[in-house]
Amino acid sequence: MASQRKLGPVNPTGQSAVFGKRKEPHTVIIARGNEIRHFTIRPWLAAFLGSALAAVVIGYLLATSYLVLRDDLIGATTARQARMQQAYEDRISALRAQVDRITSRQLLDQQLMETKVSELLERQTQLSQRHGRLGPILERAESEVGAASAADGAAAAKPDERAEVIGAQSAYSIASLGAGDTRPFSLWSTRSDPLPSDSAADRADRLFVSINQSLKAIESEQLTRVTTLADNAYKNADAITQALAAAGLPVDSDFGKDSDVGGPLIPLNASTMFDSKVKELDEALDALDHLKKEARRLPLANPAPGHSVTSPFGVRTDPILGTAALHSGMDFRAPMGMPAKVTAPGVVTKAGWNGGYGRMVEVDHGNGFATRYGHLSEIDVTVGQKLAAGDIIGKTGSSGRSTGPHLHYEVRHNGDAVDPLRFLTVGKKVAQYL
Repeated sequence: MASQRKLGPVNPTGQSAVFGKRKEPHTVIIARGNEIRHFTIRPWLAAFLGSALAAVVIGYLLATSYLVLRDDLIGATTARQARMQQAYEDRISALRAQVDRITSRQLLDQQLMETKVSELLERQTQLSQRHGRLGPILERAESEVGAASAADGAAAAKPDERAEVIGAQSAYSIASLGAGDTRPFSLWSTRSDPLPSDSAADRADRLFVSINQSLKAIESEQLTRVTTLADNAYKNADAITQALAAAGLPVDSDFGKDSDVGGPLIPLNASTMFDSKVKELDEALDALDHLKKEARRLPLANPAPGHSVTSPFGVRTDPILGTAALHSGMDFRAPMGMPAKVTAPGVVTKAGWNGGYGRMVEVDHGNGFATRYGHLSEIDVTVGQKLAAGDIIGKTGSSGRSTGPHLHYEVRHNGDAVDPLRFLTVGKKVAQYL
């Protein structure tokens, strides 16, 4: 070259000693046999290669970390899913248990209602049977005990009518419970909407309680009425017995007397109590009926009601001779031709003229009792004819030993004349019971 620029010395590192340090590119020499290759690596390429290598290393580390941590992540996810599944299964189990409880309570409520309805139907059946039994007894009580007890008997029939009304109302009320919602009480209480304090179950319970109380009241009233009728029957029988005994007339000596009794106390239930009371009423009515029949056979009626007595029984001044004499009967003032009636049922034993009696009729009433009707103007019966109390035997008059029209009436026991006033007095006392 024509001219050369004079440069400073170059040190072994390739840097100029004149202008200071200078970086030279790196050269990569690859020798293979006789073949030699070299590459010059620029700084920017080195930076790129370093970055790429760093990226690869980072990627490798990230991949390695992922592979290492993947199992842990999968295990955590699986555990979380297992916990969620367990929670769902627990919830489902709880719901199934709640459904089972609701179903069980539903069955219990249904059984309870069926039991209550069965009890009500059974008690209603008992009341109907009692009504059938009480009907004839009440009719008999009306005829046997009298008007006062007949009113009690009518009142005793009212509870059964009331029972039928209550039974109809209860059936309607029970049927109407399920009209709006046919679900059992337990399901009613589990509805999402809140029920008021007066729920259907409470109303049903109060309804059953009310019906039971009404039925118990009816049963109690029936027992009370039956007991009252029995007491009235015994009272009437006692009154008849006392009246007959006070007049010295025959009466059943065993009636009303206490006897020596004893035994263990065995309480009675409601059904047995009712049967016992009905049996007691039957016995009381039987006793009263027996006394009534016995009393009706006695000549207790007035042969001339509404007519005054002109001559009593006993010693008197004879109206014809004017001397003391025994008057064996009672004389009743009566107009000519008035019907003469027999005072008790019996059989005609005499019918015709009988000395001082004139035309006379004698009637045998049994048990040694007989009555005579004298001074008749007409006889309308014959010997052997059966008569009922109140039958006409003839017409009053003045036949025989008489000073004027009247009715001579006698009562005889075993042939002996007794005072008719005793019988008339007893008749007035027991007339309301016969």
